Amino acid sequence: MTKKKLIAGNWKMNGTLEANDALMRALVAGMKQARCDVAVCVPAPYLAQVQMLRHGSTIDLGAQDVSAHEQGAYTGEVSAKMLREFGVRYAIVGHSERRQYHGESDALVADKAKAALASGITPIVCVGETLAEREAGQTADVVKRQLASVIHVNGHCISEIVVAYEPVWAIGTGKTATPEQAQEVHALLRKQLGAATAHAERVHILYGGSMNAANAASLLAQPDIDGGLIGGASLKAPDFLQIIAAASA
Repeated sequence: MTKKKLIAGNWKMNGTLEANDALMRALVAGMKQARCDVAVCVPAPYLAQVQMLRHGSTIDLGAQDVSAHEQGAYTGEVSAKMLREFGVRYAIVGHSERRQYHGESDALVADKAKAALASGITPIVCVGETLAEREAGQTADVVKRQLASVIHVNGHCISEIVVAYEPVWAIGTGKTATPEQAQEVHALLRKQLGAATAHAERVHILYGGSMNAANAASLLAQPDIDGGLIGGASLKAPDFLQIIAAASA
């Protein structure tokens, strides 16, 4: 049986109580016929609100980060166990913005994925190259290195993660990898997972580089693209619903 696509919205540092309410109500009303899995990864202060707003729908709740630590003197950190209390199913780890602005290493990303898995949360592990790395022909080396660290630490349960390929040069720039460029990297990641687990086909590999209502269908038609990690378009109900519809086709 073919697995469902997964469309996960990443709100980043956006939202207000009023805007969240309007967006979630529109999504819940508009995706009753969806035949894909859907999640929204929201800022931590809004987890309780969105947990309530998603009630009775098939929308899963996600967090944008998770601590590698279980508890303790880590001011500002949020543990996986805390997230679980809000019904969180997914947690993004290693997003390029975390790697770039907060200096997160491959090893830390792997430990965050491990902490999420230990609490029953599915980590969405982000990998991707910068424009300079792509132009230097280093795309394969970069994404394989980033994923290898997560496989090394979580090898026994690596088939339980989600991977998101997000070319850094295509995030928030309006640029997008062509379907063929994205598929090439997705196939590479699938092969790497296949060397680590007999269940590589079970793993969702999402495309996370400015997928939108206009390009979703062509990207999602590729054999190894199992969904999308959606940034700006996830904040606009009509656009997000169009992407969900493309993934449900």
